[in-house]
Amino acid sequence: MNLDDFIIACYCLIDDLLPMMTEGKRLRERGPATKLSDSEILTIEVVGNYLEISKETQIFEYFRRHYTHFFPRLKEIHRTTFTRQAANLWVLKERLWQYLCHELIIHDEQTSIVDSCSLPVCRFARATRCKVFRGQARYGYDPVQKQTFYGFRVHARISYQGVITRFDVAPANEHDGAVVEELLEGTSGLVLGDRNYWIPDVQQRLREQGIRLQAPYKKPKSPKAKPYESRIHSRVRYRIETVFGQLTEHGAFKRLRARDQWHLFSRLLRLVLMHTICIFFNQQLELPPLQLAGLVA
Repeated sequence: MNLDDFIIACYCLIDDLLPMMTEGKRLRERGPATKLSDSEILTIEVVGNYLEISKETQIFEYFRRHYTHFFPRLKEIHRTTFTRQAANLWVLKERLWQYLCHELIIHDEQTSIVDSCSLPVCRFARATRCKVFRGQARYGYDPVQKQTFYGFRVHARISYQGVITRFDVAPANEHDGAVVEELLEGTSGLVLGDRNYWIPDVQQRLREQGIRLQAPYKKPKSPKAKPYESRIHSRVRYRIETVFGQLTEHGAFKRLRARDQWHLFSRLLRLVLMHTICIFFNQQLELPPLQLAGLVA
């Protein structure tokens, strides 16, 4: 599909599902009606992220310059109004994402993959004087960049097809094993993780709940490690690295630069919603689910 078709498809999907998310109730109890509908705001955000535009100001300026024939009332609102309304819709973003995951997208929920990704809140050189998320952000190590960073880690669970089914945000110094039980709450079946998830006590507790958490042996050169099984395991588990890479590419995942939890979660949910909608469209078009780049010609 071309970009115009993609925008129309996103709007129709969101506009059809939104009444179900609000359960027929009015979203705003008081105040004047917004000039742009919630469906329009969410569509602009999702498409903007797909086009690799990460900041609300840039998304607003791009659509105001090129797509006022689709969203004519964009000319009547200020940038700050758009940004505030977009941030206030974080609950709807979460509900839409969850509904798509569990009701519309066909995927294997009995096979999951877990991992975490660094989420800096500022450049490392500014960490000592950074006031953003003071008391919440911590120092951690990023094995991909091979350097220390200051911020959080996003812990995610995806299905075998690459659908993000859950994510949590924890301080950067929080070990993967300390978050995995909460991350896997309400699931069952086989779960694949990297070497950080080789924690026998945690694996035993999860096994009692019907969850088989498999991870390569902690020390790859140990006689207990099985190189062949580790290679097969890593090949499947690498799907979550692909998902993190797509979030970074399309939405500047590691440069969200939010100044409070409200905006941080809103931007994370916007990214996750964009990724989930693209997978849904790929399934409808019978394309590989993680082929995001080829969705729009």
